[in-house]
Amino acid sequence: MSLIADAFTLICVMAGIAFFAAGTLGLVRLPQTLSRIHALTKADNVGLALIVLGLLPQAANVLDAAKMIAVWLLAQLASGAVAQVLAEAAMAEAAMAEAKGADDASRPEESRT
Repeated sequence: MSLIADAFTLICVMAGIAFFAAGTLGLVRLPQTLSRIHALTKADNVGLALIVLGLLPQAANVLDAAKMIAVWLLAQLASGAVAQVLAEAAMAEAAMAEAKGADDASRPEESRT
């Protein structure tokens, strides 16, 4: 039974690491801020879930397993909230830059200096 639990842990943790790597790659490679946030939060949430799932059979008792699940749930809540705040900030910055660009375009050429 221990060999099966160890194999399950290894497979889940390796899959979780792969999701973390994919999220990091998305953060680096994707062009837009909102798509970067989306890729990072989704991949990291799945990666953490797989790691916690893989570590559950290794838990010494039910309390340790409950703590791991609680950490995962708190990370879920926090990542959603942080992603929302970052997306709102990015959209507000883009709106301000667009408004400034439109304001600069409406001014006469000689007053831009």
